[in-house]
Amino acid sequence: MPVPGETDAAAILDGLIDTIAAGGAAALEPVALRRDLEAVRDALRRARELDFREIGDHLYDGIYIADGSGRTLWVNRAYTRITGIAAEEIVGRNVEDLLEAGLYRNAVTPEVIRRRRQVNAVGESVRNGTKMLISGNPLLDRAGQVKMVVVVDREITDLSAMQAELEATQEKMKAVADATVKTSREIEHLRRQAPNRSLLGRSDAIRTVLTQIEQVADLDVTVLIGGETGVGKEVVADEIHRRGSRRARPFIKVNCAAIPASLLESELFGHEKGAFTGASGSGRMGLFELADKGTLLLDEIGEMPIELQAKLLRAIQHKEITRVGGTRRHRLDVRILASTNRDLRDLARQGRFREDLFYRLDVFPIVLPPLRGRPEDVEVLAGHFLAAGNAKYDKTVRLARRALDMMMRYAWPGNVRELQNLMERLVIVSERAAVIDEALLAPLLDLPAGRCAVSERSLQAIVAEVERRAIEGALATGGSTRRAAELLGIDQSTVVKKAKRLGLRIER
Repeated sequence: MPVPGETDAAAILDGLIDTIAAGGAAALEPVALRRDLEAVRDALRRARELDFREIGDHLYDGIYIADGSGRTLWVNRAYTRITGIAAEEIVGRNVEDLLEAGLYRNAVTPEVIRRRRQVNAVGESVRNGTKMLISGNPLLDRAGQVKMVVVVDREITDLSAMQAELEATQEKMKAVADATVKTSREIEHLRRQAPNRSLLGRSDAIRTVLTQIEQVADLDVTVLIGGETGVGKEVVADEIHRRGSRRARPFIKVNCAAIPASLLESELFGHEKGAFTGASGSGRMGLFELADKGTLLLDEIGEMPIELQAKLLRAIQHKEITRVGGTRRHRLDVRILASTNRDLRDLARQGRFREDLFYRLDVFPIVLPPLRGRPEDVEVLAGHFLAAGNAKYDKTVRLARRALDMMMRYAWPGNVRELQNLMERLVIVSERAAVIDEALLAPLLDLPAGRCAVSERSLQAIVAEVERRAIEGALATGGSTRRAAELLGIDQSTVVKKAKRLGLRIER
């Protein structure tokens, strides 16, 4: 097929021939002849440099060229790659014959010749199933007849895959964006709560806990926080996160006892699309992924089902999780805090908690003592909660000294949570500027008021009553005479004797 360089050379040769024919041998002057021949040489050199067939073989799209009758003239290498049809199979053959032979489907060349205008279609290679966007264009002569058809085949199989990948990426970005918004709200909530979540107290026990928090806050180690219900374990976790290097990162909390066992795995590790009946249609990130680069608190870890503990152990050890119903592993950077009111070592001996998981969690244990063991903290906490209640309900309620002394003698089986709820209740039931005395406080604590006790009851009766309530509270909290003895700081045999003497029921 002619190219521009070849056309120029032909024109120069035609002119040279005409000159010779007109002037004879005299026209063949050596200098002029040499000039014309050099021009022919240069034109042919340009033709080689501008060989469109060579250029065409370097194009990514497939090129198919036929003449005005539909006879195949040339195809480039990309055409063979896309369709799977070699040039020697079709060059020189008419496109109608190729259609009959079953090599083509939805060929546009016949339509281009018939309509004499551009024709577009979507086709598929019979040879290898590749999907293509086909665009055929006519080259018309001066009479308006089709002298050549140029067809471009653009592969769209890759485009379909890229579109699917783009949609999947957009879905992931949306999930990350949603998680980021959720995480930002969580962090903002914690920032607003921070002034009211400080660990308060002046006892030696609280000072020891605060020292431990300072020691471990910036270290990327697992912390196991122990203590009775209501003692403030979550506040300790807040303090560790607030003082640590991840303070600006997500802090995600999950109560292992509050989520049904059948859903806990999905909540922690997430799930893929269609992983189980009722699963999200697009899959969902779990709490581990939401806590990436931040901190995850596993509250009530002792209530976690034994069958899920092995997966949790792998997540903590290898810093990676696999979603429910998935196979791809997600690498994560999460700091683990755990809290419990149970004796995990005892649970491990009973076979109800994995021993290897216990040792993995118990890297740095912090134990919060019960409130009855640190009465000096009652005054600090009571004042703090009273101020919060006054601010909330717009009152100026105060606490009398005798009422405070009564609170310091109380056993507090519900610990700090019980004290907080009591102070809010006292503010609610009191007049705007009332002073809370023993008479108001005693019924709420189910204790005799101090003045009545002195005037109407003997000291022995008062001591017996206080002793009975202390032992009763310790038994209810500890669940056994051994644990009650530890809480009260006396021998187990003493607890048994006093409980029998006071008529208290002992659970075995």
